Order: sequence, then structure tokens, then C-alpha cells
Amino acid sequence: MIPANLSFPNYFVIFGISDAPELQVPIFLLVLLIYLLTLGGNMTILLLVCLDQHLQTPMYFFLGNLSILDMSSSTVTLHKILTSFIIGVKKVSYVACMAQMYFLESFIGLELLILTAMSYDRYTAICNPLRYHILMRKNICAILATVCWVWAFVESIPHAIIIVHFTCYVSNKINHFFCEMMPLKTISCSDTSILESLTFSIGLFHSIFSFSLTFIPYLFIINSILKIRSSAGRQKAFYTCSSHLTVVVLLYMTLICQYLRPSQGDSLEFNKLFALFNTAAVPMLNPLIYSLKNKDVKSALKRKLNIDGNKD
Repeated sequence: MIPANLSFPNYFVIFGISDAPELQVPIFLLVLLIYLLTLGGNMTILLLVCLDQHLQTPMYFFLGNLSILDMSSSTVTLHKILTSFIIGVKKVSYVACMAQMYFLESFIGLELLILTAMSYDRYTAICNPLRYHILMRKNICAILATVCWVWAFVESIPHAIIIVHFTCYVSNKINHFFCEMMPLKTISCSDTSILESLTFSIGLFHSIFSFSLTFIPYLFIINSILKIRSSAGRQKAFYTCSSHLTVVVLLYMTLICQYLRPSQGDSLEFNKLFALFNTAAVPMLNPLIYSLKNKDVKSALKRKLNIDGNKD
């Protein structure tokens, strides 16, 4: 029987990825490597987009926004694993926990929206190339990016308000490696029905609205590509879209597995694995996917590294 009145927690204790003592050093080294690769890869792309004039196009403008997002989300979620190992403290204050949860929720929605904007950019470039520079002017791109950032952070406010008003917890120990909505809901003895309804509604909204606006343009893109007569032209068109489509499929698959699974029989360990992939692996893989499959990024990197070479 859960006690009716429990003291409100001033802090939470984060379990981490694993509590096995023999795994702490390997986990720390792995997370540190992933974090450094994420920062290095995304910072490289961001600097190239800012410094190389060949990459100052709408597609790379949104890619720069995605790099900022990936660095921010990795820092918000992975820093506790690193700092808890270094200083040996797994406690996080109530305010810091709520802030971490809010920013994480915002970053998830923001990534979906930015990928939607990137999908619209690819649709315009391939299906309406003659008007591309008019439809994707700098001010239009700036407005789209601003809407994405503002929408994502406003959308997460109701979640944060509901959780902040939780007044009853059965424990202050969070079985996760950061403050996240689902484990917080698990240890709360307050009524979580409103939160569950809101989470399902927002998840359904992104599943239908963002998913549709992201994938439907690709139906038109594929149709336009198939109409290109030359095989070289079709290959080039597919090549420009494959990186973005790979990232979109990867993100949606993991988010669906993490948030839209049936709650009955839900496993926090299972949820933790997908959260680790979303917050660590995906931000690290994004710059690799875009750079390894993108001739423009590789050419820009070569130009910046070859200081003594010929300048375009």
C-alpha cells in the first residue's frame, strides 16, 4: 500500500545506464567517446556551413540547425553520466531535473520539425527547381527555422507544467541515466492520466502531421526522379535525398519504439536502451551520414584543410 502523504523530493538520484560496478569505467569511456565524436562531427559541419560559401544554401542552413540541436541534446542528456562518474555524485536537484526533462522534450519535437523543413526543401529543389531560389529565400528559411524552434519549446510547456504539479512520489530514485518523463511518471503516485493523454495526443500529432509532411513530399520527389530520362540525373537526385531520408527513418523508428509502445508490460530497461540510442547514437551518426554520403560536405572539408591548395 502506497502511503498517502510523502515528502516532496528536493532532489532525485539517477541510477545511470547500469549500476554494476565493473561496468562503470567502460560505460564512462564509451559515453565520453560518443560525446566527443558528436561534438566534433556536428561542430565540423556547423563550421563548414558557416565558413564555406558553397554550403550557404537552404539545405545546409537547416543542416546547421540540426547540428546545433544534436550538440545541445547530447550535452543535456549525457553530461550527467560523465559528471557523476568524475565527481561520484548521482544526485540532481529537483529544478535541474525538471529543466533537463523540459529541454529533452523540446529537442525531440524540434528535430522532427527541422527534418520536416528539410523535406520541404528537398521537395522544392527537385519538384520545382525553377522557383527554388524564390521559394527558399534566406528570409523564408529563417522564418521556417524560427517557427520550428519556437513551436518545439512552446509545445513542451504543458508537459512540464503537469509534471511540476506532481506532489506525490513513492521514491526519489529514477531508473534512467537522465530525468525523463516516463520514469518520473513511474515513481509518481499523483494522477498521471492527464499526462498520459497529453503525451499520446502530441505523439499522435507528430505521427500524423510531422510524419505526413516529412514523407508525403518524398512520394512526389520519387515520382519526379523517375521521370528523369538520364540515369546519371536520377542517380544524382536520389543521392541528394538519401542522407536526409536515412536520418528521418532512423529517428522515427526509434521514437515509435520508445514512446508509442503499449504501456502494459512496459519495461524501463527497454525504454532506456532506445533513449540511449536517440540521445547518443543518433546525434553522433547524423554528421557521419550527411558527410560520408555528401560530396559537397567532403569537398568543403578538403578545401578548408588544404590551406595551401587552389582556392575556388
